[in-house]
Amino acid sequence: MTPLPKVFLQKPLAHRGLHDRASGVVENSRDAFEAAIAAGYGIELDVQLSRDGQVMVFHDYDLARLTGHSGVVQQTNADALGKMQLTDSANMIETLPAILDQIAGRVPLLIELKDQDGAMGQSIGTLEQQTAKALDTYDGPVALMSFNPHSTKALHVLRPDLPCGIVTSAYDPDVWPLPKAVCDRLRGIPDYATSGASFISHEVADLDRPRVAELKAQGASVLCWTVRSQAQAEDALRIAQNITFEGFRPA
Repeated sequence: MTPLPKVFLQKPLAHRGLHDRASGVVENSRDAFEAAIAAGYGIELDVQLSRDGQVMVFHDYDLARLTGHSGVVQQTNADALGKMQLTDSANMIETLPAILDQIAGRVPLLIELKDQDGAMGQSIGTLEQQTAKALDTYDGPVALMSFNPHSTKALHVLRPDLPCGIVTSAYDPDVWPLPKAVCDRLRGIPDYATSGASFISHEVADLDRPRVAELKAQGASVLCWTVRSQAQAEDALRIAQNITFEGFRPA
C-alpha cells in the first residue's frame, strides 16, 4: 500500500470544491475548484461513468438537482452531459481529464469514485480503469477512494503507486439505500486490510467508533466527512487528521 502523503493532512479539503450555490459557484464545478485553489485548500471531488464510459465529475446519480434535466448520468453519453449547464452556475459538467488539466497539481486532490455496482458489490471495473488511465500523466498529489471496498481494491491493483482509501460510515440502514446486512457488514470496515487501503475517510458524526481508533493505531490515516462548522472541525480533529468541509472556511 502507498501511504497518504503528509500534504493531505495539512490543507483542509474542500468538499466538491469551495462551492456556494447562492453565489453562482456550484459543487464539482470549475469555479468551485478554482475557488478552493485560490483559498489555499485541497480539493475533494466525485466521479462516475457516462453511458459511453467517460469519467465525469459529478456527484448525484440523477441529473435533476444539479442540472434541471431528467435522467441519470450512467444512462447519458458524455457529449450530452458536457452540454448541460449546472443550475445557478455558468459552468458545465466536465470530464475528469478536463478537470485534471485545470487543477494541474496545484493542490492535493482527493478523488471519490461513486459506487457503480449499486449495492457495494463486485460489478465494478470500468470506472476504476478509466480513472487510473486519466491519471497516467497527472503530476501532483492525488489520492483515490470509494465507499465500495471492491473499488478500492481494484484501484490499488491498477495504481499501487497511488494512495487508496475507503470512505466509511455508520451505515444507518434507515438512511442508506442498502440491505441491512450490507450496512451491518460495512459498518465494521472489514475490508481495510485486504483492499490495499492506506487511509479511511469516515463520517464525522461517527468518529468515536472504536474501529476508527483501532485502524488509526495500526497506521491508517484518518480523514473525515463532511464538516460544516469550525466547532465541528475542532471536535473532529481530536480523532481525524484532516477534514473534508463545506459551508464555511476552516481556520
